[in-house]
Amino acid sequence: MNNKIIIYQVFPRLFGNRNLTNKRWGTIAENGCGKMNDFDEQALQRIRKLGISHIWFTGIIRHASQTDYSEYGIPTQHSVIVKGKAGSPYAITDYYDVSPDLAVDVEHRLEEFKALVQRVHKCGMKVIVDFVPNHVAREYKSVCRPNGVADLGENDDTSLHFSTNNNFYYCWGKPFGPSISLTDSAGNTYHEQPAKATGNDRFDNHPGINDWYETIKLNYGVDYCNAAGRSEHFVPVPNTWKKMVDILLFWADAGVDGFRCDMVEMVPTAFWQYATGILKENYPQTIVIGEVYDPYQYRAYVQSGFDYLYDKVGMYDCMKSIVRQESHAAAITYQWQSLDDIGKHMLYFLENHDEQRIASPFFCGDAQRAIPALIVSALMQRNPMLIYAGQEFGEPGMDNEGFSGIDGRTTIFDYWTVGSLYRGYFDREKLSAQENEIYAQYQHILRIARGESAIGKGLFFDLMYVNPQSDHFNPARHFAFLRKWQDELLLVVVNFSGESNSVQVNIPGHAFDYLQLPEGHFGAIDLLTGETTIENLGRDGNISMTLAPFNGRIFKFNTKMKDDELLLCTHNKDEFPPAHTAEHLLNQVMIRMFDCGRSTNAHVERKKSKISYTLDRKPTRQDEKEIERRMNELIEEDLPVTYELVDRYDLPEGIDLSRVPDDYSNMVRIVRIGDFDACPCIGKHVRSTGQIGKFVLLGTNWDETTRTFRVRFKLV
Repeated sequence: MNNKIIIYQVFPRLFGNRNLTNKRWGTIAENGCGKMNDFDEQALQRIRKLGISHIWFTGIIRHASQTDYSEYGIPTQHSVIVKGKAGSPYAITDYYDVSPDLAVDVEHRLEEFKALVQRVHKCGMKVIVDFVPNHVAREYKSVCRPNGVADLGENDDTSLHFSTNNNFYYCWGKPFGPSISLTDSAGNTYHEQPAKATGNDRFDNHPGINDWYETIKLNYGVDYCNAAGRSEHFVPVPNTWKKMVDILLFWADAGVDGFRCDMVEMVPTAFWQYATGILKENYPQTIVIGEVYDPYQYRAYVQSGFDYLYDKVGMYDCMKSIVRQESHAAAITYQWQSLDDIGKHMLYFLENHDEQRIASPFFCGDAQRAIPALIVSALMQRNPMLIYAGQEFGEPGMDNEGFSGIDGRTTIFDYWTVGSLYRGYFDREKLSAQENEIYAQYQHILRIARGESAIGKGLFFDLMYVNPQSDHFNPARHFAFLRKWQDELLLVVVNFSGESNSVQVNIPGHAFDYLQLPEGHFGAIDLLTGETTIENLGRDGNISMTLAPFNGRIFKFNTKMKDDELLLCTHNKDEFPPAHTAEHLLNQVMIRMFDCGRSTNAHVERKKSKISYTLDRKPTRQDEKEIERRMNELIEEDLPVTYELVDRYDLPEGIDLSRVPDDYSNMVRIVRIGDFDACPCIGKHVRSTGQIGKFVLLGTNWDETTRTFRVRFKLV
């Protein structure tokens, strides 16, 4: 694997919930709630196999909710200042605690979180949690803070609007009086005297319904309302700075590998420079991600210690507009160029909890239409990519959950079960054909992003300036670029239109100079389809291809395999890809069970297939059942099918060419099924084993004379 970071954002509250009631405004008792323990090894391995390097668990730290956990010593929250039954994960009630909703054993919720961290690490991934620095819940009270740590606001002088020794801002003796009712259905009224400033910089006592009225603003030494205007008081170090750094260190010590920091623009850069310096001095490998929306401030936050920043108003808005066919694909060039000096620090995404789902009518109504945007976002640069749980199945986010209405977003405020996530991780047979297809494409593309050195470490060359509007290229709907690492070259071309297009992509002489490319004829393989071709790479030449609707091509060249007489083997068999992929699996299952060779004879067809093996003994009936069980287990694992071209004289370990004809070209196509099987093959395959269907063993025959075992099967 290379150094490319792919982050998977997931709400544990939603992910593992098997309760399908989905009652609008339902309580946790009615609708249920996912738990940290739902991320068992099987679920985590499935996430990892999607191509994920980091999991961002959203909603881990205890936040306001309407669920009563007072029997565990957890303070209750007044319902009028909690958004939704489950509450906002960004209204923190105790920075040192874990949400009790997520624990099987509430009294040991922190231990359950630490066990989750260990499971994630064991599966080869890293953990990111939210750090919410700008505001907390109105009834913040830490009951889990370490001994000797003063609570936020505990020592504040509430008679002062502002003081560097205060953690909050106060409204000079005025009661809290927002534009919402402060009395609940039982007649209980919420009181706050004096009122604290509201999280979205409302320094009066009466925030509106659209304000963050459920939160209070933290004081980092900035006086927003003095007579001379905003002023900064950072010497001596404000009390809040020290408290917040201690919180970061607490979670890093618990095994957290990174922090996604909420609304960092609302906290001064001076604090971030102070905090990230201390954090990384103690935990050098920790990554820090900032939610920033003002591109003019990007560089200031990078300089203050952030590893990565949201690229929302830049690349996200650009991609969304192109997918909706409101802008030209060529606009991507302007976006990356405008931030080229800090491009490696930008976090690309197409969905997150704040944005509308791609498949919702509010975005474009069809997850397939954004596949070109996924290819570009994941492969164009070395910077990280974020995937929001459910995106990989085309989740539409069109439920009417309660506090969160029908808005194209998945709720962050309600107890709910997300249909696509439930099916995808806990009832996979219920996934629709379209959900399976979207997942297979996501898995394929993200694993390319994680597996290809040219993506994680290589150079990038934008081809748009030499591909203007023509009969063979449409910059409004097509985008093309190169990636290069050592002898490996990737040509990536995508089609944002809903029609199949034949295109010619020009490659300028400057690309050969910048990437140090040799000229000549080279074999290439499309990493998406396995299709092979021979192309002439020449200065100011072009390469022709056909682009499927809402899709792309990722041609991989190995420039050390130059040969003027390369000829890749082809055949005219009309193969059924699921059955042909099943043949690969069955071969490896037989090898591992019986220590035999691959099949000696095979008739693989759509309706039923027959494959023969030479064995030392006749398999028992129990053996036959085990073959069928193992096959369906591998299909259930949804292993990705990937391709590579290699020099036949420099083969990967374990690849056998004994059955390959002598006149086969020097370039060999290797087909890999996860880490389970690899062999030379030029046939057609599915994108992942989950698309094979159920393997049904119809019968077997045993020929004692030839020691031949014949397997008959079909796919359902």
